[in-house]
Amino acid sequence: MELLGSTQMATYTRPKTSHFLPAISTMASSYRTHQPLSAAANQHVSTPWRTNTYFHTGSAVPTLSSVPRDTLDLVRAKTTLFPSNRTALTARYTPDDWYKSNQSNYRESESSRNSAERLRRDTLRLMQDKEQLTRRTQETTSRNLGERLNDITFWRAELSHEVDNMVTEIAALVEVKRRLERALAETESPLQVAQECLYHREKRMSIDLVHDDVEKDLIREVETIKSCQERMRRHLDRAVAQLAANRAAQHELERDLSDKVTAQRIDDRCHHLRNTSDGISFYRGIDRLDPSLSLPDTWSKFTDDNILHSQSQRASSHKLRDDIEVLLNTTSNEMWKQFNSVNVAFTSRISETADAKNSLQTHLAKTLQEIFQTEMLIESLKRAIKDKESPLKVAQTRLEERTRRPNVELCRDYPYHRLVGEVREIEDTMLCLRERLMEAEGTLQTLVKAKVALEHDLSIKANSLFLDQEKCMSMRKTFPSTPRLVGYS
Repeated sequence: MELLGSTQMATYTRPKTSHFLPAISTMASSYRTHQPLSAAANQHVSTPWRTNTYFHTGSAVPTLSSVPRDTLDLVRAKTTLFPSNRTALTARYTPDDWYKSNQSNYRESESSRNSAERLRRDTLRLMQDKEQLTRRTQETTSRNLGERLNDITFWRAELSHEVDNMVTEIAALVEVKRRLERALAETESPLQVAQECLYHREKRMSIDLVHDDVEKDLIREVETIKSCQERMRRHLDRAVAQLAANRAAQHELERDLSDKVTAQRIDDRCHHLRNTSDGISFYRGIDRLDPSLSLPDTWSKFTDDNILHSQSQRASSHKLRDDIEVLLNTTSNEMWKQFNSVNVAFTSRISETADAKNSLQTHLAKTLQEIFQTEMLIESLKRAIKDKESPLKVAQTRLEERTRRPNVELCRDYPYHRLVGEVREIEDTMLCLRERLMEAEGTLQTLVKAKVALEHDLSIKANSLFLDQEKCMSMRKTFPSTPRLVGYS
């Protein structure tokens, strides 16, 4: 403890360790700015420090040269005897200074309190305002997140509805495509039958190898079936391409829907975050990061474009299904119509061939009968000619015997004339019979040739009937039914 009347001295030195930090007071006065230490203080100089507020230096300080030696000895003696008076020569205050110092301290204290109170009031008001602003901002953000969730929910429902419609349309188009494939496969059998009929009819012989109505209708049937197949293949290619487009649109919808589900889950979690929620943390600089790829308008337009594209593809798919239905019915009717036309032509041609065959058989029977009669006639002519030989021999023998009559008996009498006439008559008769025999034999040859021609033509007709009736019509008894031609199994 210092003696009464002594002033407190303050000595400041730099700490030896560089890691020392002075304690910071929580008082407001601890934040006041102090004067920096002088260079002498930094060099650990123990110089007394006095504030100007409490100490005033004397106006006249005597020097050692101006003070007498006796006086100096007396002062030294007093200083030695009274240590409290060691600064009497350097500083001394008056009561007025003391009073002014107190008043100054009072005013400074009151000013500090007023400033602190004003700062406290302003700070409390600022804290309340910022709290309300933060709460309103957070409520606005939560409301925006809720609206965003409503938008996502709306577009998610639209996407789900469109995906369901697209899945239904794809299933319907797949079924129609399957029916078209079955119908196309069903046309192979009628085409093969028609082509085999044409192939078999090429085996007709001779005069029956004609380009008749049956052949024309068969060629037309082959062309009709091939035309139907070509249209079916084109629609089948369109169906395959449309299925690919539908699945691509479905993929885009499902990807967009998956993104919407993920975004909805994230925004829903963000919407339910509170100041007391778990998992919240600081992410410095996240507000300066903008990974956005779209704006609200482009975001909604992207989903709307996907839905419109899907609806367009569904409309095209529905139109294609209608076209395929019309095609199946049209091709079925065309093939059935041509099939019936060919059958009618076959029936008519078979009837004509059968009639021709019956006529040929009738003519052949008559020809055979005539041949038989002609042969009998020839035999009769031969017998008649042979029968004429004996009378001719008798007449000629008589003439030859009468040539042996002697002398005047060799008379050209009436028997001679009759014998000569008889011989000539018999020869003429035999000549006539021989001519008639040759004519009969010629007629017989003609009849035989006609018989051969009739028999050959009859065999041709029989072959044609066999081909048309047995070969072709037996194959044409089986033709796909209308349900099978339109793709129903």
